[in-house]
Amino acid sequence: MSEANLIVKPEIVIESPHPQVALVNVPAMELGISLQNLYDLIQERKELRPEGSYTTYLFDSGLDKILKKVGEESAETIIAAKNAANEETRKLLAGEISDLLYHLLVLMVERKVGLADIQAELHQRAGKPAKK
Repeated sequence: MSEANLIVKPEIVIESPHPQVALVNVPAMELGISLQNLYDLIQERKELRPEGSYTTYLFDSGLDKILKKVGEESAETIIAAKNAANEETRKLLAGEISDLLYHLLVLMVERKVGLADIQAELHQRAGKPAKK
């Protein structure tokens, strides 16, 4: 069949009786993708050790330095959470949580713990079977 003979059907739109219900939690999916991309970048930095990279500095400094940073960022997150009373301070809290997540990912890469390992553990704790 040539392109000239193709019949184009109009797009079918299905309206949900519950428009507030989404099939996919897009923000959660985007966060998962971002975390995986960051994990991959950290893993690459560990392997390649580019000069001038803070991630390289952490890996070159060793496990104790990585753990110290996780502890510091945890404490800073706690302080920011205690002070998160308005929009500006909630943004500061989001920044501290982001710093903590980054350093946790560095720790995960250092100890060869993947995001799938964390997902499996969280599924188990929720009483759900592990995804294959």
